[in-house]
Formats: sequence, structure tokens, C-alpha cells
Amino acid sequence: MKPHPTDILLHAQSRVLEVSFDNGERFHLPCEYLRVNSPSAEVQGHGPGQKVTVGGKRTVNIAAIEPVGHYGVLLRFDDGHASGIFGWDTLLELGRNYDVMWPEYLAQLQAKGLSRD
Repeated sequence: MKPHPTDILLHAQSRVLEVSFDNGERFHLPCEYLRVNSPSAEVQGHGPGQKVTVGGKRTVNIAAIEPVGHYGVLLRFDDGHASGIFGWDTLLELGRNYDVMWPEYLAQLQAKGLSRD
């Protein structure tokens, strides 16, 4: 059985989304990390290998969290981005893989001459 979230809490001052699951897993996901890994087509592209490396999001925050059915949330970011629906599976994957995905993102920024600022 797949884990389901039991709590989602935005720590606006530190720009971190805390997500807890019914299997005991809990993740503190920076808003910047969520924004640059948005499941939207704008970030992911429309096919394999089309993911866009998004820079300049160090200070992005979440302006609103809106439930979408029973399967996820729409995160409205304060930079105007609001087209990615984060399913529970996506949030779980982003939490479990943070230690691998974040350094990969930083390396991609550097390789492309982009900045977090």
C-alpha cells in the first residue's frame, strides 16, 4: 500500500514545505527544490530528456497550497508558477531522493552557467 500524507505544513519564513506520511516518513522540502522540480510541462518538458534547468529561484516561496482531489496538491509559487500538480507519489519521491537530486540540480546549474540567484 502506498503511503499517504497525513500533514502538509508550510514554514513560510524558512521557505520549507514539511510533508508527513502515514508510514512515518517526514520530509522538509525547500520551496526552491520543489519549484525547480515542478511536475509541470514548463519544467519537465513534453517528453523524455526535455527537462528544463530553472535558475534564479533561491528566494521563491509558496503563496498557496490547494488540494487537488485525493491525489495531490497544486503549489502556487510567489513567482507566478502554478501549473504543476504535485501528486503524493511525486512528493514522496522528491523527499526520498532529495540527497541525490539536489546536488544534481546544483551541478546542472553550474554546467549551464546559471545561478540560484
